[in-house]
Amino acid sequence: MKFAVMGGTGLIGSQVVTNLNAAGHEAVPHSQSTGVDVISGQGLDDAVAGADVIVNLTNSPTFDEASLSFFRTSMDNLLAAGEKADVRHFVILSIVGVDQVPELDYYRAKALQEDILTAGSIPYSIVRATQFMEFVDAILSWTTDGDTVRLPATPIQPIASRDVAASVAEVAAGAPLGGIRSIAGPEVFSLDELGRFTLSHKSDGRTVVTDPTAGMFAVVKGDVLTDKDAHLAPTRYADWLA
Repeated sequence: MKFAVMGGTGLIGSQVVTNLNAAGHEAVPHSQSTGVDVISGQGLDDAVAGADVIVNLTNSPTFDEASLSFFRTSMDNLLAAGEKADVRHFVILSIVGVDQVPELDYYRAKALQEDILTAGSIPYSIVRATQFMEFVDAILSWTTDGDTVRLPATPIQPIASRDVAASVAEVAAGAPLGGIRSIAGPEVFSLDELGRFTLSHKSDGRTVVTDPTAGMFAVVKGDVLTDKDAHLAPTRYADWLA
């Protein structure tokens, strides 16, 4: 099959392209760097022409309220291009618990992306993943003040990007789900515990202080960012760090 992978040069997209091509398909990466703009629509029709499947892994450049406009415009443009090209399957990557945290603009924007896809005419699949292991360092940096990192005890279930890419490629190559597949790492940590474990492993001298008001994950209630019923990926966090 032929796949048009939007955001195909990014962290997940580049691995999805590699996985699909290794499986004998033709996966073509598209991004602004290849002349395709999902907001202006530049290059979209040519990018999806002849494709059986669109895999949309593009992401908003911001996490604030502007992300709502990004996902609304990009999905409208991609769906229109896909319908014109008679694409048979449209896949997006979303977030476990995305519809349970309306306090976060970015999560509301991703929930909107899901809603636009499900309301469209193209058969679809949604892959929801938990937080990427690759993003833990960034999460720590957001709330670092000198030698102190403030983190809430929010439960998370980190997953390696290679496991996310493998699942996205598998779903994209299969029949449309007409629904959601949730994927997650094999272990649940509280975010403050994960921060301490990470800093200890890296011999980083910063100290983690548990602060229920710190950072974007402070507004998350309960364990909505975890999923005990998700498809569990094989990579454990300690092995990924090593």
